[in-house]
Amino acid sequence: MQSAVFFALQHNCGQMERAASNCQSNEDKRGKMKKTIVKDWKTKLNYFLQNSSSASKESPKAISNKKGKKHTYYRPNPEEALQWSETFDNLLANKYGVAAFRAFLKSEFSEENIEFWLACEDFKKTKSPHKLISKAKKMYNEFIEKEAPKEINIDFHTREMITQNLHAPAQCCFSAAQKRVYSLMENNSYPRFLQSEFYQDLCRRPQITKEPQGT
Repeated sequence: MQSAVFFALQHNCGQMERAASNCQSNEDKRGKMKKTIVKDWKTKLNYFLQNSSSASKESPKAISNKKGKKHTYYRPNPEEALQWSETFDNLLANKYGVAAFRAFLKSEFSEENIEFWLACEDFKKTKSPHKLISKAKKMYNEFIEKEAPKEINIDFHTREMITQNLHAPAQCCFSAAQKRVYSLMENNSYPRFLQSEFYQDLCRRPQITKEPQGT
């Protein structure tokens, strides 16, 4: 009897140790994954800053996206960057500002918000009914439906409205959801972006070193 109890306890202890080991392994994997992601966005932010202090609109930089297509962005001068702090719209109106803000959101694991907002801007410019349906379904699968890969934070009513309009989407199909995401970014991520070291560095004027005068 005692022997049976001993073996049962030993078996349970072994299971607990394996479970604890698996949990630790999962935590280590998540930690490594997070470090990789953070390292990746830091690399991208640093890449944005790899211009000389005299860099301006005359020296563009090409940034490749996931599909390998290159988009040209310009490092703004401090005056331009400072304008981004005036309104959130000023930031979104600048291609470099959007790229920088997108990288910042990736560091906060919320890049789906700016990606959805950009997709909405593209969707509203679409005129072909066929393309509207195709894009609407793609956006729904990527951002709207439950457990979507990049599910955004919207209420049940807004999600249902979009679902009902998928068969014949209008250009305003995602307007309510876009306003919700815009508000989230403007009130939460945008203020943190303005306080970030990256943005502060963009606004910092380059120091001019004076050459020593000969005697």
